[in-house]
Parts: sequence; C-alpha cells; structure tokens
Amino acid sequence: MVGLAGCQFGGSPAEKMYDHLEEAVALEDQFREQQEPLAKAEKKEQDIYNEIVALSMEEFDKIENLSKEAEENADQRLEYLKKEKESIDEAYEEFEEVKDLTEDLETDAAKKDAKSLIEIMDKRYEAYGKLHKEYKAAVEQDQKLYSSLQDKELTLEQLQEQIKVVNEKYGKVAKHKESFNKFTSEFNEAKKAFYESAELNVNYGE
Repeated sequence: MVGLAGCQFGGSPAEKMYDHLEEAVALEDQFREQQEPLAKAEKKEQDIYNEIVALSMEEFDKIENLSKEAEENADQRLEYLKKEKESIDEAYEEFEEVKDLTEDLETDAAKKDAKSLIEIMDKRYEAYGKLHKEYKAAVEQDQKLYSSLQDKELTLEQLQEQIKVVNEKYGKVAKHKESFNKFTSEFNEAKKAFYESAELNVNYGE
C-alpha cells in the first residue's frame, strides 16, 4: 500500500502525477491476479503431458482424451493471458497521462527523475508486448502438439520436431519475462526516486 500524506489530491503537477501513477498500479491488479491461475494451469498441463508420454500406443484412447484435456487447459491459459494484457494496456493508458505533466514540475531534479521514470515505463511496456506475443505463440504451439497427439499416424520424428518448436518458443518467453521483470524492478525504484525529488510525502505501508 502506498499513500500520500498531508496533500490534497489533484493539486500540484507532482501530486497529479502521483494520482496517475498509483491509479496505473491499481489497474495492474488484474494482471497480478492472473499470475497464480496461469502458473497452476501451466503445471496442470505439464502433468497431463507427462502422463501422455508415459503411455503406449495401445492406450491411444487415453492419449486422445488427455490431449483434449490439455488443449482445453491451453484455451484457459489464453483467457488468463487476454485478461492480463487488458490490465497492462489499461494501466499504461493511465500512465501516459503523466507525460504532459513533467514540464510543469517545479525542480530540474524532479523533471529529470520523471523523464527517467517515463523512459523505463515505456521500455517495460514494450518488453511486455514482446513477452505477450511470444507466450501466446508458445501456447498455440502447445495446442498444435496436443492436436498432433490425437493423430494415430503421427511419427516420432514429427513429434520430436513439434516438441523442439515448443521448447524454442518457451526459451524466448523466458528471455522476455526476464527483461520485463528487470524493467518492473527499475520502474519501482525510479518511481520512489521521483517521489523523493518531487518532495511528495509518500508513506510505503505493508
């Protein structure tokens, strides 16, 4: 929880920026709320996949049913991903309101920190865009894999090729996630630095 002490909201340019910044954080609540169900869905899917690969072709009916279940699970992940993106987009739209206020800040130090903050947030949003795109593509390749497992004519070579594609996609996802997390940490630090240079009396609660 973050609170601004001893100020009327919507007063100085710095206070207005504070309002927009904290509203943007609040708008990301839905993004944060998707993380746990998304992680659970990923684990469930991995468990189903492990179950599938332990089966033999004599148990094809079971392979088929499990593959369909995994496909449905992947559909659910795309739903969580959609909500996640809507939340990030809304938050960024709110954040953009601060851009026109920076020139009205009272000190050069506050202006400098505000510009740094904006630069980092823009990079963070761009990093999220790449992460979202790659994750969506990875889930779609997972779906292709589950669909192929329902084909009795699937060869081992075809299966290995699709698994390779899936693994490459998740390698890219991991890289973009690391970048997004790095910019998130930098943004949180830059926001604190801005609040200090703008002399906003901010309380950081639990």
